[in-house]
Amino acid sequence: MIRTPGPALISGVRPGSLAEFAGIEPGDELLELDGRVLRDAVDYQFYQAADEVQVHIRKANGLEELLVFEKEIDEDIGIEFERATWDDLTLCNNNCFFCFLKGLPRGLRKPLYLKDDDYRLSFLHGNFVTLTNLDGSDWERLAEQRLSPLNVSVHATDVELRRAMLGNATAPDVLEQIARLGALGLRVHTQIVLCPGVNDGQKLERSVRELVAMYPVVQTVSVVPVGASPKLEEWSESRDGIRLERPTAEYARSIVEMLRPIQRQCRREHGVTVAQCSDEYYLASGMRIPGRAAYDGFSQYENGVGMVRTMFEDWRRARNRLRARPRSPVVRRLVIATGSLAAPVLADIAAEAGPLLGASIEVVAVSNTLFGERVNVAGLLPGADYVRALTGVAGGADIVVLPRPSLDYFGQRFLDGMTPAEVESSVGVPVVFASQWSEIAEVIQGRASRPERGLHSNGAMWSQPMEGTLPAAAAWVEQDEPVTAGV
Repeated sequence: MIRTPGPALISGVRPGSLAEFAGIEPGDELLELDGRVLRDAVDYQFYQAADEVQVHIRKANGLEELLVFEKEIDEDIGIEFERATWDDLTLCNNNCFFCFLKGLPRGLRKPLYLKDDDYRLSFLHGNFVTLTNLDGSDWERLAEQRLSPLNVSVHATDVELRRAMLGNATAPDVLEQIARLGALGLRVHTQIVLCPGVNDGQKLERSVRELVAMYPVVQTVSVVPVGASPKLEEWSESRDGIRLERPTAEYARSIVEMLRPIQRQCRREHGVTVAQCSDEYYLASGMRIPGRAAYDGFSQYENGVGMVRTMFEDWRRARNRLRARPRSPVVRRLVIATGSLAAPVLADIAAEAGPLLGASIEVVAVSNTLFGERVNVAGLLPGADYVRALTGVAGGADIVVLPRPSLDYFGQRFLDGMTPAEVESSVGVPVVFASQWSEIAEVIQGRASRPERGLHSNGAMWSQPMEGTLPAAAAWVEQDEPVTAGV
């Protein structure tokens, strides 16, 4: 695709980096690297991986500088960007009946409505893409830059079933596309969003088996439940006659049990699990959460696969440290609020953690009124729902802990635009953020901190972009966003 790159605005410079030493500052603009006008942060990562690079910068005051860096190959210069792409994003050309964006309410931040399907964001940020919009230039770039791994939404390996689910009669054969990626030396992580009565049963088993047969090109296959708001449920049933039902305990158990023989076969043949199951299916079924080794390095963590096991492992390590080096608590009463899916698990750990830490810990399950109760993860909870759930509950607490995934990349806003300060003011109790139990233990011991930036660079564009920074070809879903859904 031929695109015209926009400004590569520098949003951050890593402390102690070559860029900081050279005087590059936030607000500067990267014009060229080795004489090339870059299209995106992928180009930046690829072309700066030499032992000598020439960087053309326009300073915030309008003056231009030409800087030459002599460095180790693959040593990063240390620049972060306001946006991941400086040309237009590749938008989705599908019309999935289960598309989460179709069920979004109005009034959220504009970037959350953007229906992107861009393989560059898959490489940079782990977004799942369908590969239905690749052209010859995209394949040439994949061959040149070896962008791996990519995250691919498969949903079904049967071509006609997948086309029906995507609402795209010309969608290519995804197995052929994955094989082509493999021939280029690339690897993929895949997902199947399971819609009961559509791509489950024998269709699901066929899809999983055909994908795991492509290991090691296909590194993992995750089976995750469809996430549907009441608006999307109504829309899907009225238009397509498809009911996007929440998994019952029996249904969830059938999914876990169907995957088990495939997982055992993969471990025998490859030493890894490959086929993985969403935490929600384990929690809904009441079945045991698999051990750490089953998650193949937690490569699908952000997809809700292995979050609970990670929490157990983190608490185990924190518990061992606390027993070896006990400390007196600073916080005596603490309230943790989180999504309804993870709340029972957190409550079980809290019952053990409280006496060990010398604190009273209460876990509050927060129902989602923005997207509906079925959307039950913390990463999709708005600030107003935290305020509603904590009103009358948090009084008397020393501090409230909320999940870090509920905030944007910068740790500045919830999905509905509320700030941590606004939530804190409404609740009337100091609010801090954590992602794991080890961080909650630090809160109780008086070492709490405010939310920091996200772990990944170049993610700023998904926060609160300034006017005029959005893609020119952006298409907004008027009805009403995909974001990381964390426990």
